[in-house]
Amino acid sequence: MVGVAGGTRRRVVGVAGAGCAVVSLALQAVTAAMGESAAVPGLGPATVLPPWDAAAGPDSVTVTVLLAVAVLFGIVAVALGLVAVASGARPSPRLVAVAGLAAVAVLVVVPPLGSADHLSYVAYGRIALAGDDPYTEAPGTWRDGRDPVAGAVQPPWREEPSVYGPVATAAQAAVAAVGDGSLRRTVWGLQLLVGVCFLLTAFALDRIARTTGPGTPGADEGGADEGGAEEGRTGGGRAGQGDGGPDPSGTARARVAVLWTVNPLLLGQLVLGAHLDAVAVAVATVAVALLRRSPLAAGVLVGVAAGVKAPYALVGLAICWALRGLPRREALAVAGRGLAGAALVLVPAHLWSGWHTYDQAGRARRFVSFATPWRLLVDRLDPVFGADAVRSAIGPAAVLVMVGIAVLLSRRLARVTFAGSARDPVPAAAARAWLVLALAWVLAAPYALPWYDAILWAPLVLAAGTGTAGWVLLDAAVLTRLGVLALAYLPGRVVSLAPEVEAVTLGFRREVAPWLVLAAALTVLGWARQRSRGARPQPRGSRPRPQGSPPSPAR
Repeated sequence: MVGVAGGTRRRVVGVAGAGCAVVSLALQAVTAAMGESAAVPGLGPATVLPPWDAAAGPDSVTVTVLLAVAVLFGIVAVALGLVAVASGARPSPRLVAVAGLAAVAVLVVVPPLGSADHLSYVAYGRIALAGDDPYTEAPGTWRDGRDPVAGAVQPPWREEPSVYGPVATAAQAAVAAVGDGSLRRTVWGLQLLVGVCFLLTAFALDRIARTTGPGTPGADEGGADEGGAEEGRTGGGRAGQGDGGPDPSGTARARVAVLWTVNPLLLGQLVLGAHLDAVAVAVATVAVALLRRSPLAAGVLVGVAAGVKAPYALVGLAICWALRGLPRREALAVAGRGLAGAALVLVPAHLWSGWHTYDQAGRARRFVSFATPWRLLVDRLDPVFGADAVRSAIGPAAVLVMVGIAVLLSRRLARVTFAGSARDPVPAAAARAWLVLALAWVLAAPYALPWYDAILWAPLVLAAGTGTAGWVLLDAAVLTRLGVLALAYLPGRVVSLAPEVEAVTLGFRREVAPWLVLAAALTVLGWARQRSRGARPQPRGSRPRPQGSPPSPAR
């Protein structure tokens, strides 16, 4: 009877989570479909091809309320999904795939919302396609601001050259070629690219999760923490299985479904927002999946990711760190092929774009977002020391904070098994190092927007720790951070805002969000410090071996 009751509760929680996800996605799609608003930049005259909208012209109060409710439903959906997985729920992979495909299909036929970044993307592509330099030409002045694509860029970005890598510029130019001078058609091409990349990430994560072996989910490999305690209680090291039994690959795949494939927050930020972060994270994830099968291809993909957005070079560092576990000669061979692959992309790409590619990005390093904890410091120090001095100091300070966070997290996460480690520990070690660096990066960065967190969510998905108290805390902190940032930047544009909408949204962004983001960061750091301090290193011979590996020789 207890098992039946547990199964019923699990189904109820799972269905409730799925229902919340549907509501969240529906509200976001409806808001976009209503047409130009404070959340949706206009795309000009309607065409036969998507993106389609009703040109209803909703007011800022309506779209802000709809999107705020959508974000809250999205947070609840992911939280309930994690609870269901921890209780043993294992959604059908086929059903998850269909749901993810359906969600993307809906979101790419309505206009992007949440920012006007997609207009900048296609403008830079249009400039590059014409043979001009998007790193020196501002969209608002190119062709006297009369181009149907580049001229649509919104303030304050009309006067700003590109801050994106050369591979991003090449992708933007390809999209511009497909659009052939039509703003709406060009944006749709970008949406299709982003949607395919989101699904590619889901597929790659699921493939990695399928290789997860017995005993990996939920149990740390260390001693005195929740993983070891759970192993002692169950006798099998299968923490986090809940009512689902010894089904590690099922747990890992369910985690992929909840945290990525049907995550309404990520779908909204990346797919409906049409952000290039979806492209970078897709190729980075595939690079980790292909690391041992083809180091050259993995290197090429890391080069592509870093050439789209520079922070994804962290994935290359993570891969190099993971190779330490191989024999020296093999590690050098794999690293050499990987570096050669990255060079095949990055060297010609930068020769094409020029040495000034990152001039604008360098200037952007002085920016500090309203919703980050750094803003609390900046607002108090600017009047005392001057904005220039404070902004100059923030960058180096953030680097030091990032290094400190990475050291702390590496000690904790070194004892966590990642999905896929049963077949080959190297890609799993790369995912682990990626999570360390990505967490450190996003927690320390002075400038943050919700879609930037994509670099963190892919490796987080592969952390096979769901079900233990510590991992619930980590997942909750990361989910809270994304939800707060999503709420902080509603409705997405600072145009046509009613006074009450401007007061509430700007007030939350400046006065509330930084403290909540700081609380989420401190939660992660407290979790890492507590576990790394309490864990004891094991004897070298006592660590679990990947499936199929030969036994250690007798000592």
